[in-house]
Amino acid sequence: MKPTTSSPTRRSRLRYAVPAAVASASLFLAACGGGSGSDGGGDGDGGSGGAPAADVLDKADGVTTVAFWHAMDGTNAEALTKLVSDFNAQNTGKIEVKATYAGKYDDAITKYKAAIQSKSTPDVIQIYDIGTRFMIDAKQTIPMQAFIDRDKLDVSDLQPNITGYYSIDDKLNSMPFNTSMPVLYYNKSLFKKAGLDPEKPPQDLTAIRTAAEKLAKKSGGPADYGFGAAIYGWLLEQFIATDGKEYCDQGNGRDGKATKVQFDSPESVEVVTWWQTMVKDGLAANTGRDTKAAQAAFKSGQLAITLESTGQLGGFSKAAKEGGWELGAANYPHIKAGTEGGPIIGGASLWINGENHEDANKEAAWRFVKFLADKKSQAQWHIGTGYFPISKGALEEPTDVEYRKANPLFDVAVKQLENTKLSKATQGCLLGVMPQARKASEDGLEAALNGTDPQQAMTKAAESLKTQIDQYNSSVE
Repeated sequence: MKPTTSSPTRRSRLRYAVPAAVASASLFLAACGGGSGSDGGGDGDGGSGGAPAADVLDKADGVTTVAFWHAMDGTNAEALTKLVSDFNAQNTGKIEVKATYAGKYDDAITKYKAAIQSKSTPDVIQIYDIGTRFMIDAKQTIPMQAFIDRDKLDVSDLQPNITGYYSIDDKLNSMPFNTSMPVLYYNKSLFKKAGLDPEKPPQDLTAIRTAAEKLAKKSGGPADYGFGAAIYGWLLEQFIATDGKEYCDQGNGRDGKATKVQFDSPESVEVVTWWQTMVKDGLAANTGRDTKAAQAAFKSGQLAITLESTGQLGGFSKAAKEGGWELGAANYPHIKAGTEGGPIIGGASLWINGENHEDANKEAAWRFVKFLADKKSQAQWHIGTGYFPISKGALEEPTDVEYRKANPLFDVAVKQLENTKLSKATQGCLLGVMPQARKASEDGLEAALNGTDPQQAMTKAAESLKTQIDQYNSSVE
């Protein structure tokens, strides 16, 4: 059964560091060579063959060990360790998952590329969302759809706006695991002081500027600046999606391999121009690329409005309580009022490796992935980390209901996800050099905030990727 894609996040997000250089074409070729078990794979096939027979693990002797590489640290790692322990306890004598921290997202995918060359990939690996195109092209993994179809598994409980990111032609390549969404945060107390209705947050660029004109110190308002957010490419991607537009060509890389990025489009340049003017007029702060700087400025009351992941809800709520002010959250804003697009999810997913792996390990890995996707596990994960559950049923679990009662602002993200119509725009762009694309868009935005003409800045940034995109695409043909 294919994952449903009809209509109907939060994470303590690890920031995406961008690799110092594009991986060489030879590495991509080596990574994507496949082997005797490879079925060749199409654009929507992560495929190193299909799923093994369902009873293969039952016939295996002894304990089957599952090597699992992940990118979670701190509190998130503690929550993940608990889930791994629970799974192992339920499968004593049959399956043992051994979890290994592979470093942050970029470190993990770099380590994985090396493991492909040495034929030592783990049975399961967690890879960030913008690594999806590479994982498909590498042809080392078995698409989750192969297991789902084999078992005739009902996956209607999975959130389609989450599975949509990791699907091509309704085929689920990997299992979503940790997911977040961006929202608009605002300081209700500062809104009140500025004479604004705290229950009516701005939902488009014009409305944000109107509010900022009353909030900013320059206009006699109670905050240093009305608005401020990090120079972070993920945020620009969201504006493009909420306007219903695609970030890259070829149907956001879902109708074929993307050949160019489109963040120099009129819609994107409109956002950059707005942002530049806000800074120039003293209504917005230029906090630079350091997301922590923007977060700190909002927590301290220097900024009245910001854009951030749902993963920051806990930290912002704590700061509001300690600072004696009231926090508000609202849907991610549109460029113009009335457009019907929505934001793109972020986070990471789980991939099952098939190339050079025994059938028993493939099946044990699938059972572990199914366990992590179960509604009870997802409720436990949600409560322990703040990541959005991929299971609709998780939100109905009593413990999760109580969690959201204690954190009512989180329902903003729940409703935003449910109300976002799944489209190629909201699925997000699949691009082999997406990490580099994100950095390039930041280069353009930063140049504009420092005075460069917005169209010129974004066009130069988009054009800077052409060689990298061409090299990647030619290396995986």
